Amino acid sequence: MAAIADPVETPFQRLGGHATLRAITDRFYDLMEHDPAYAALRAIHASDLSPMRASLPSFLAGWCGGPRDWWDANPGKCMMSLHGPFVIGRETATQWAQAMRRAIADVAPADAEMAEAMGEVLERMALGMVKK
Repeated sequence: MAAIADPVETPFQRLGGHATLRAITDRFYDLMEHDPAYAALRAIHASDLSPMRASLPSFLAGWCGGPRDWWDANPGKCMMSLHGPFVIGRETATQWAQAMRRAIADVAPADAEMAEAMGEVLERMALGMVKK
């Protein structure tokens, strides 16, 4: 008897999986590094972005319903707790959200509705980290 496939695709699957999330992450960090519009955002980060380039796609994968490798490697942690020690202002949170939305648009996942929803939720998350 054949197994019945799960008819509900996760956001991870709808966005295009690891390859798409890696492309979004790479575009995001390229924008942060090279576009002067994100200078304030870049200034609050370490000089070497490679650890974050490696980590963010794995976080996004689990966050979108894919493999949870990031959570397995970082038990008890989340983006909010990891960013807690940093003073994040409205300017840098807005730049983060704009760069991420631009990266998502530039990569253009096939499921445009899911891509837009991802950008909206990540923007709310970034703005939620603002310390007043």
